[in-house]
Amino acid sequence: MMKEILFIATNVDDGKRLDKFISDNTEASRSLAQQSIEQGRIKVNGERVLKSCKLHSGDEISYIPTEPQPLEISPQDIPLDIRYEDDDLLVVNKPKGMVVHPAPGNSDGTLVNALLAYCGDSLSGINGVLRPGIVHRIDKDTSGLLIVAKNDCAHRGLAEQIKDHSFTRKYQAVVYGNIKVDSFTVDMPIGRHPKDRKKMAVTAKNSKNAVTHVKVIERYNGFTHVELMLETGRTHQIRVHMAHIGHHVAGDTVYGSPKNVVKSLCGQCLHAYYISFKHPRDGRTITVETELPDYFIRFLSSIK
Repeated sequence: MMKEILFIATNVDDGKRLDKFISDNTEASRSLAQQSIEQGRIKVNGERVLKSCKLHSGDEISYIPTEPQPLEISPQDIPLDIRYEDDDLLVVNKPKGMVVHPAPGNSDGTLVNALLAYCGDSLSGINGVLRPGIVHRIDKDTSGLLIVAKNDCAHRGLAEQIKDHSFTRKYQAVVYGNIKVDSFTVDMPIGRHPKDRKKMAVTAKNSKNAVTHVKVIERYNGFTHVELMLETGRTHQIRVHMAHIGHHVAGDTVYGSPKNVVKSLCGQCLHAYYISFKHPRDGRTITVETELPDYFIRFLSSIK
C-alpha cells in the first residue's frame, strides 16, 4: 500500500473544495481526487467526507495515493529519425507530438515503444522498465535531439556530464515580443508552481537553480527568433524562464497567454537542434546538429 500523505489546510485554503486542494497539491487529477474521496482514501480530520467538502484553516487532510497500475510496454515498429549511432548510444531526432516514455494515458506510440522495437534488449536499465535508455527527455510538443544510452556504463557517463554542465544542449524557439538586447542570461530558480502542482514556476521555495543563455537570431513583427542554451536542465526550463520574463514561447498552451496561443502550431515552437558531449567510452567529442522542422519553418515564413 502507498504511504499516507498528510496536509494541514492554511488560511489560503479556507473554503476550497477538497478535490481541488488535492489536485493542486499532488500529481492527482481532480477526477482522481474525487474518486479517492469516495473510496475513503482521502479523509479530513480522520473522517470520511463528501467530494464536495470545503476546507477550513487548520483541517488535517490525509491522503493515501492510488497504487500505480503497472504498464505493459510493447515494442512498436515506429520509424525513428536517428542522427548518430554506435555500440553505446544513439541520438534521435524526436518529432513534435511524440511522448518520450509511457505513462498513464500514453501507454503506446512513445519513443520508448519505438526504441524497444529498434534496439531490443540493448538499452540501459538505470531508469527502470518505463524509461529504458532515456538519459534526458524533452516535452511531448517539443521537437529535436535526444540521447539514448544502450548500456548502463554509457548512461552513467552521460548523466554525469549533464550533472556537471559539460553536456551542451541548444534549442531554437520563436517567442512573443521584441527582445531588445542581442544576448542575455536568465538565472532564476525553478520549482513546483505554488498553486498548480502540474506546472513549474520561477520560485524561491523548494526550487533548484536554473540558468538559460539566450541569443537573438532574428526579430519579426511581434515575435523574436532565438537560440537558447541550457546550463541546467530543469523541467520546462526554457518555457518557464521565457514566460517569466514576458516572452513566452509561441504556441505554448501551458505557460503562454491563452488569448495569444497560436493553435496552428499544436504546441510550443521549440526545437532542440544541437547537442554536444564527450563519448562515455573514449572521451571523443560527439556533436550532432539538425535542421529546423517543417512546422518551425512554416511559422517563421508566416510572421515575416
